[in-house]
Amino acid sequence: MNIAETLGNLMGQTAFSNLTWGNYVMVGVACVLLYLAIVKKYEPLLLVPIAFGMLLVNIYPAIMAAPAADGSGGGLMHYFYLLDEWSILPSLIFLGVGALTDFRPLIANPISFLLGAAAQIGIFSAYFLAILFGFNGEAAAAVSIIGGADGPTSIFLAGKLGQTELMGPIAVAAYTYMALVPIIQPPIMKALTTKQERSIKMEQMREVSKLEAILFPIVVTIIVCLILPSTAPLVGMLMLGNLFRECGVVKQLSETASNALMYIVVILLGTSVGASTSADSFLKVTTLKIIALGLIAFAVGTACGVLFGKLLCRITKGKINPLIGSAGVSAVPMAARVSQKVGAEEDPTNFLLMHAMGPNVAGVIGTAIAAGVFMATFGV
Repeated sequence: MNIAETLGNLMGQTAFSNLTWGNYVMVGVACVLLYLAIVKKYEPLLLVPIAFGMLLVNIYPAIMAAPAADGSGGGLMHYFYLLDEWSILPSLIFLGVGALTDFRPLIANPISFLLGAAAQIGIFSAYFLAILFGFNGEAAAAVSIIGGADGPTSIFLAGKLGQTELMGPIAVAAYTYMALVPIIQPPIMKALTTKQERSIKMEQMREVSKLEAILFPIVVTIIVCLILPSTAPLVGMLMLGNLFRECGVVKQLSETASNALMYIVVILLGTSVGASTSADSFLKVTTLKIIALGLIAFAVGTACGVLFGKLLCRITKGKINPLIGSAGVSAVPMAARVSQKVGAEEDPTNFLLMHAMGPNVAGVIGTAIAAGVFMATFGV
C-alpha cells in the first residue's frame, strides 16, 4: 500500500469527509451554548452537558445509532436516550428537585398556588396555537408543555405521548428557556408593572411547623395522584424527595438524592438530550415552530403570572408584589431569583426571594398536573 493510498484511507476515516453543512451549523450552535454556559454562566449545569452532547453527535452521528436487528452495536448515547424515553431520568430528576426544594414558602402562603396555576395558562394557550400551526393533538401537547420551562416534564410528556421524534427539539427548547429566564422574563415583568408595584415590600411569612412540612408531600401526593394517577412518576418522585428532606430520619437518602444521584442523572439526561440534536433531525421547519411556540408559551405564562399578581395586589390592597407572579413558571429556582433581582433594582432593601419561591414550587406541581391533564385527555 503506497503512501497516497494510506493517506486517502486516513482522510476517509476523519469526520471532515462525512459531515454535512448542517452538522457544521449544529457544531456552531453547540459552541454558542457552551459560551453562554461557561462565560456567561447561564445555567451551566444544564447547558454544558446538552451542548457537549450536541457537539458529539454532529461530529460522530453513530454515537446515537440504534442497535442492529440482531441487537448488536448501538451508540453510547442511544442507551442513555432510552432512559429518557422510558421516563426514568425525568422522574429521578424530580426526586432530586424534591430533596433540594423547601416547600415552606408555599405552605405559609397558599395563595401562591393560584399564581402557579395562572402561569400555566401559557401552556394551554400554546396548545391551541400549536394546533393552528399544523401539529396533531399529541404533538401540540408535547410542544406546549415547554411553556412551563421544565425540561424533565417536557421529556416525560413527549415520551408518554409517543412524540419521540420531537423529543430532541422539545427538550433543547425547554432547557434553553430555563437557562435564559434571566433574559426573557425581566422585560415582560417591567412592561406589565409600575415602579410603585415593583417596590412593594411583602410582610414576613409565618413560620411553618415541622409537622406541616412533613404532611405536605404526603397530602399532595394523595390528592393529585388520586385525581390524575398518570402524574405519579413526576409528582410522586418530587414529593418523595421532599419527604426525604423534611422527615429528618433519612438524612443519607436526602443527601444522595439531592447531590450524587442528582448530578449523575443531570449528566446522563443532558448529554443524551444534546445528542438527540443531529443536523438531520434538528434542522427542520418543525424545529423552528417548536422553538417559536415554546417561547410564546413561556412569555404568555410569565405575563399571566404577573397579571394575576397585579389582581391579587389590588384585592389585598397592595400586600402582594406582582413580580412574584412571574415565578409561577416551574424553572426552580431561577424564576424566583429573577423576581428578587427585578424587585431589588427598584429597592435594594426589598427581599422577594422567599415570597417568589411559593409560586415557583407551585409552578413545578402545576406543570406536572398540566402534563397529567394532557395524558388523561389522550388516554395515556
